[in-house]
Parts: sequence; structure tokens; C-alpha cells
Amino acid sequence: MRSEFGERLSVSLVGESHGEYVEATLVGFPRGISVDFDALSRTMDRRRGGGALATPRRESDEPLFLSGISDGVTTGEPITVRILNQNMRSGDYGFCDTPRPSHADYTAQMRYGSGIDLRGGGHFSARLTAPLVAIGELARQALSLRGISVGAHLEAVGGVSEGRFSPVFLTKDELLSPGKKDFPTLDDRKGEEMRREIRSAAESGDSVGGIIECGAIGLPAGIGSPLGRGLENLLAGAIFVLGGVRGIEFGEGFSACAMRGSEHNDPYCIRDGEIATETNHAGGIVGGISNGMPILFRVAMKPTASIAREQRTVSLSDKKETTVKVGGRHDPCIALRAVPCVEAIASIVLLEAILETEEDGK
Repeated sequence: MRSEFGERLSVSLVGESHGEYVEATLVGFPRGISVDFDALSRTMDRRRGGGALATPRRESDEPLFLSGISDGVTTGEPITVRILNQNMRSGDYGFCDTPRPSHADYTAQMRYGSGIDLRGGGHFSARLTAPLVAIGELARQALSLRGISVGAHLEAVGGVSEGRFSPVFLTKDELLSPGKKDFPTLDDRKGEEMRREIRSAAESGDSVGGIIECGAIGLPAGIGSPLGRGLENLLAGAIFVLGGVRGIEFGEGFSACAMRGSEHNDPYCIRDGEIATETNHAGGIVGGISNGMPILFRVAMKPTASIAREQRTVSLSDKKETTVKVGGRHDPCIALRAVPCVEAIASIVLLEAILETEEDGK
């Protein structure tokens, strides 16, 4: 089983939800980067469960760097980070014969056989995003040294939506402010409405989906490649590493279908002596290459598949219809804790694109 993405800057993930640990290895990271471990700890806290609106599973999520960092500075060698699993309740999970609806229980067994470890979702669990967020924070710190900032917010939960990032004049404060809050929104009042939406779903034994908007500023024009190595391609492919992602759109996305070319085109202009565009319907990417405007994309997250209600399924052993009720500890809205995960992946992909561009001799 291979779980990896990236070429110039590659990531591989190892482990299961209820195994001894989960682990990520990052190959191709630049040497000489001093790691801000305090910032890393804050980012890990944002992903960790245990809050009132998240899974009660509480893990310390302390990253153990096994290689690639010496005296707090990256060495240029592969960086391997391991996070121990310490708060498992494997007895809550036994769904190999009666696969849970919308989980990978059935498809994983069809692909890898009945011996696969599926406790808590096994290798398909969101637990593997813990080391992913750790290495993503390293990438974000490397981008910050280049004047590039990456941030995201929870734009919508269920039927509650807030505003989007400023498409043209996005500031660093606006971009990063949601990540400094307990609930990562731009509008605190809308955030409270989203909290109520999540609570309501949880109280009824159900779950709710959401939309995450991610942005990056400071990326110069000319980063990326056409066709298969375009920025949209790389970001989209990597974002689907996250379980529960149902879609991604850049700039106006699907809304562009209802616009005319005269509305959707981004006219060029001179702003403060630099080439820019008057609008940013493209989301900062044209032809797979950055145009110097804010990079903007939105990620659709499905409702959490694990819900407390009884659901219909089948028994794989006797091929009869039956029901299943999922116990255990689950997030009523996976989009909430996925916000730093989206930031992590975006940071890794953008750093990879920069390194590729530099090696091409730009």
C-alpha cells in the first residue's frame, strides 16, 4: 500500500489509526531552515481533537523528529516525523464484516484483502493528518522566509456561510487571523451560527459538512508549470489526500459557468508600479502558473461518515442485508479540524512548485 504525493518535494504517510504510531516522511526539503517549534506546537493544537465540537479522542500529538533536523535546523536529508497513538479504544471498532456506509471498510477489503487493519479506519483514517500537518508547518515556515503566507478559514458549515477572503487586496492579517481563533472564521457571529449547526447535528446523532477556503499571498508571478504539473493540478491531487474531500474549485470555480467572458476575464493593470489584475476570478493561477495575485481555492468536505444513528449495510460473509450502529468517538463536522490540514497541503505544494521553478533556472 502506497500513500504518497509530490515529486521534487515528496511526502509519504505510514501507519494506522489504532497502530502504535502514524508517521510522515518529507524528501527534498531545503537545508538550513531553523524550525520554530512553538509555531509548530500551535499548529498541531489546531488539528488536535478533544474540544467541545470535535472527537473526544485526546492525543498529545507531540511530533518526534527521527531524521532531517539537527539542533533545530533542517539538514537537507529526508525529514521523518512520528506521532504516537496513545488513546485508542479499538473495542469500539469491528466493522470488517459489516462495512460502515461511506467509509473505506468495503473498498479497502476489496483492494487489499480481509486481513487489513481497519480499526478506527486504519490507514484510511484522518489520524494520518497529524504528521501531515507537522511537515506542512515546516513548509509554511520555509515559505514565510520567502515572504509568502498561507492561511484558511471555515467558510461554511451546513447551511451557514460567511464571506470569502478579499480576492484582490487580501492582507496577511485577514489571511492569518482565522488560524489564531478557537473557531477559524473571519466573522465571529457567523462562527457562532456554525457552532450551533454542528451542535444541532451532534445532538441528533448526525453530522454536517463544510467548505474551507484557503489562500496564499506573496507568491510571485511565474511559479508553476503547464498541463500535468500546473498549480491547480498539484493542489487538487494533494488535497484529495484528505479523507472526506468531495470537491475543489479555484477562484470563481463553478460560478464561472454562469458568467460571460467579459465578466470572468481579469484585466491587467499597473498597481503601485507593478503588473497586477483588476479582479481575481482566476484565483491567482493562469495556465497552471501563478500570476502574482492571491492564490485562492475552496475545498468541499462531506458530512462525517461516522454517525450515531443506525444505518443499513450488509454482511460480507453471508451476503445478507443488516444494520450497523457506529460507536466510538467522532467529529460531528470534519471540516472544522481539516482547516490546518488544507493549509499544510497547500504549503507543501507551493513550496514544491517554487523549488521546481528555481531548478528550471527562472
